[in-house]
Amino acid sequence: MPAISVIVPVYQAEKYIEACVESVRNQTFSDWELLLVDDGCTDGSPALCDRCAAGDGRIHVLHKEKNGGVSAARNLALAETKGDYIAFLDADDRYEPSCLETLWNLRLGADADSAACAHLNCLPDGTETPERVLPAGEYDGEGIRQGVVAPLLGDRLAQPVFNGFIWRFLFSREILRSKGITFEGAYLEDELFLMEYFCHAKRLAVTEQPLYRYYLNPASATHKYMPDFLRVFGRFMERKEELVGRNDLETLRPQWRENSNWAGLLIAIGNEYARGNPRSAREKQRAVEALCARPEMSRAIGALTPEGVSANKRLVVRLVKGRHFFTLTQLYRLKNRR
Repeated sequence: MPAISVIVPVYQAEKYIEACVESVRNQTFSDWELLLVDDGCTDGSPALCDRCAAGDGRIHVLHKEKNGGVSAARNLALAETKGDYIAFLDADDRYEPSCLETLWNLRLGADADSAACAHLNCLPDGTETPERVLPAGEYDGEGIRQGVVAPLLGDRLAQPVFNGFIWRFLFSREILRSKGITFEGAYLEDELFLMEYFCHAKRLAVTEQPLYRYYLNPASATHKYMPDFLRVFGRFMERKEELVGRNDLETLRPQWRENSNWAGLLIAIGNEYARGNPRSAREKQRAVEALCARPEMSRAIGALTPEGVSANKRLVVRLVKGRHFFTLTQLYRLKNRR
């Protein structure tokens, strides 16, 4: 049985997948299996995945006939893993050579359920900026609750936001399976997965070494207009509410609903004014007005004024609270022209 199972969802990734797989093969830690999930690809990715697997018995390919999204792909692989610990890797990213060995030894040395590392934000112009999870050290249950669960629950506005990137962590398969923790949805699914998992993990070891290379792609899903964003965000909040109830998190961040809804509102406004939205400027303005009038958003607007957000978001907050929707629309039109 391998020590670590690495899961990679693959969709239309023929430009990246070989380099991704090679970064796993080049690990200084060799006791791993790699599960590549062909999520109904229509490009050359399936053949490339099969070619990679043919040269290494530790690599397995799971082919899906239809694209079901990243959550379904990860869940399929989770059911097939044999390793005691689980790591995630995106098809357009790469591990540093010592990533798995460092995480394994870190976890082992601390007798921890999990280990975490910093990562490098890699921009198309070659700029690389490290981003840490937490200060290096060992965290017990309360430390995890305050350092990971609390910011994911209700600190979604002030910068820097704690990013819910699952690929920075090594997860216990025993915890995942015994608690039935899986993914759902195509947006913010990482945050809920992390929150649920770290409500049960008892010890976390952290290094500030950046061991994962995260390549920011302007064409990725997070930068595109999402016509169903409100439905997706609504389901996210439903699941978050259920998670809070199951794990007695209500008092951890008393205004977590308002904070989360404001964060969702700011994203929804940006999404409504995105270039890919075919609506007219007037239609977009009416949609934003209706969005702000929704009961959960209206409560958040009235109860909380976001602090610590970027200058652009501070301006949006002022305009929303003052109901200056025409001005907001014109500013976004100007931004999009630029």
